[in-house]
Amino acid sequence: MAQHGMEAHSHGAGAPIQIRHARPKSTSVEDFEKPSKLEEVWKYFPLDKLSGLDEAVYDELSEQHYTLELKNGATAELVDSTDQAVGSAGTPEDRVSAAAWTNASKTLKVTLTGESSEAHYVRITADQKARAAHLFVHAEDNSHATLVIDHQGHGKLAENVEIVVGQGAHLNLISIQDWDSKSVHVSNHFAKLEKDAYLKHFVVSMEGEAIRVVPQADLSAPGSNVEMFGVYLADSHQYIEHRPFVDHNSTNCRSRVTYKGALQGAGAHTVWIGDVLIREAGVGTDTYELNRNLLLTDGARADSVPNLEIETGKIEGAGHASASGRFDDEQLFYLQSRGIDETTARKLVVRGFLNEVIQKIGVEEIQDRLTAAIETDLEKVV
Repeated sequence: MAQHGMEAHSHGAGAPIQIRHARPKSTSVEDFEKPSKLEEVWKYFPLDKLSGLDEAVYDELSEQHYTLELKNGATAELVDSTDQAVGSAGTPEDRVSAAAWTNASKTLKVTLTGESSEAHYVRITADQKARAAHLFVHAEDNSHATLVIDHQGHGKLAENVEIVVGQGAHLNLISIQDWDSKSVHVSNHFAKLEKDAYLKHFVVSMEGEAIRVVPQADLSAPGSNVEMFGVYLADSHQYIEHRPFVDHNSTNCRSRVTYKGALQGAGAHTVWIGDVLIREAGVGTDTYELNRNLLLTDGARADSVPNLEIETGKIEGAGHASASGRFDDEQLFYLQSRGIDETTARKLVVRGFLNEVIQKIGVEEIQDRLTAAIETDLEKVV
């Protein structure tokens, strides 16, 4: 089974070759051709950076690569990937995801119960070998929890993260990409929400040579609600790609997607492809997606493509917006005219631009860490 491409379109211009949910799905590497620029799903990614992550056989993360910091109400164990829960939240739609699925014989299974005001942490430290990882996160019915998946080190990692949010549960999940400057990370998230479940999903992409995160949310139970946020700062050596997808397939579901990023340095490149599908069963849907990019220097490039497919007119509302703009020199001049030096003024403008997303993370340690990273990166601007 070969994977077919889809032509990108923006604000209604052009038409996709196939609708989003019709892409082939399989856990077998052999069901997908090698990634090619002719495929919409790979048209932007620098394929020479894949480092073998699309191959049929390579190593997986072992227990030594995980550091767990779990509070009361959370447990974790490495289980065989034949566990009956694995695969219940989603199925790969591209070769790298399928390769990671095949090569990860073990799955880190995290279970969240009850209510906890403290964040739980899963810290992942990979290495220079091509590695596969599979995580399964289950927020049990009526639980309230925050889980941080923190990636660090010099890694070559292909990862699948399954997320099941039980009936009436509230889950705040934060995925942080904070690798060293030569790392490559390709991650697919599959979220399935039960009745009246709420998922707040964050992607924080801070460092790494090539980062691609594809979060999908399946709203196939009445009253489910997802908010997907992303924040990123790309330097001249970085390629960062995010492809959020929300599938509305039940009544009275709500989704909000908000991603914001800043880019600096010649060669900095970010890609945001936002897909929202409202199926015929999605009566009463309320959805909106937004992407904003701030170009701090010449030579930086931000691609932003919102896609909205609607199969029923019986909805509350649906919309999207995207924009990429240059740094506002007038705003910088205004701050400097009031005695603020250029470096501090630049930090204030960028922090203000990204703060809409940062302040929603809800974990002070992560917010402070991200703000500090932004300020350190801005020191490099010449």
